[in-house]
Amino acid sequence: MGAYDLNWLVSVDDHVIEPPGVWLDRLPAKYHDVAPRMTADDRWMYEDKIVPTSGLSVTVGRTKEEFTPNPVPYSEMHPGAYDPIQRVADMDRAGILASLNFPSFPRFCGQIFWEAKDKDLAFLCVQAYNDWMIDEWCAAAPGRFIPLIIIPFWDPALAATEMERCAAKGATSFAFSENPEPLGLPTIHDPGRYWDPVLAAAQDLQMVVSMHVGSSSTMPVISSDAPGLANLTFGAVRAAGTMLAWLFSDVFERFPGVKIALSEGNIGWMPYFIERAEQVIDKQRHWAKAMTTSFYNNNVATEQVMADLDRLNVREIIRKHIYGCFIEESSGLRSLDIIGEDNVMCETDYPHSDTTWPDCIGVARKLLDDANLPEATQYKILRANAEKLYRFTPAEPPAPPT
Repeated sequence: MGAYDLNWLVSVDDHVIEPPGVWLDRLPAKYHDVAPRMTADDRWMYEDKIVPTSGLSVTVGRTKEEFTPNPVPYSEMHPGAYDPIQRVADMDRAGILASLNFPSFPRFCGQIFWEAKDKDLAFLCVQAYNDWMIDEWCAAAPGRFIPLIIIPFWDPALAATEMERCAAKGATSFAFSENPEPLGLPTIHDPGRYWDPVLAAAQDLQMVVSMHVGSSSTMPVISSDAPGLANLTFGAVRAAGTMLAWLFSDVFERFPGVKIALSEGNIGWMPYFIERAEQVIDKQRHWAKAMTTSFYNNNVATEQVMADLDRLNVREIIRKHIYGCFIEESSGLRSLDIIGEDNVMCETDYPHSDTTWPDCIGVARKLLDDANLPEATQYKILRANAEKLYRFTPAEPPAPPT
């Protein structure tokens, strides 16, 4: 072995299928008829929603030919999807030293509770999820899971309080929407500063803003009749839009301690958009500074809130604040001089259909080797960048995976 142990990675984007008792085990009995609960055929029921688990969310243990978007009951799921001890066994097999897990039934940033009619119950559900994530899922295997919480989007001050509560219990990241506007929420450019309590708490608590692709509850559509797989391939533009929205916002000027991670967004597009942003600032900033509302008929009708274009240094912002994440691609790894080797992290997407399990470390190492990256850089991308960003100390690795 060289100077660096390259047998393990830290995955900053995996998923958990919540066990049936997450909410019923934690909420008073008076809520049991309205809280999230299971139907007889293993579908979630909450208020007026019936939510099945898509087979594409639980493909581990199946061949590609067996993948299906149809609902799957727990009896047909690989136990690692919902059982933390079984998950750790699967992690050991695949070379995953630690894992950050996004929700499933609540959706990637807890949208289902934002949509709920009874916001008092919804907040109790948010707290119940966070307590389960920290006290049960993560506590089942100390040093193997990075705690990720959700927040009540309808009340930023309450969200900040919940972030403080969970940070005291060890949480170092919270799930946020890649684009709140399709959800009916203000964006980060809101002149009324709707999100300031959340951003201030993120800075003060050093909590990473983790934004999973699809957390806007949207899928980009190329055209009305484009094949579904074309749109699925096109979906990474959501992460690109998120990076540019935050880059050109004034968030990092006002909250210089805030850091964001673009989970499952890929990184191959990052070099182009970084260079394009630099070109746009150089050529267009002088007239753009004078515009207060819309231009080019882009339907922007509100006051423009943006960064100081004369001082905006794109690569400096990227290095200090923005982190890209990849599952299985090579193009971005050949452009680390633009992205920054300290700003890229690994994902395995377990147990979803994009996962590289069970050979996660093998796939990652081949990509890094093929990019001719030195061991020190490989170690950063495999685990050190994630450990530093999320302020996480993993458990000692077990025997190397075979």
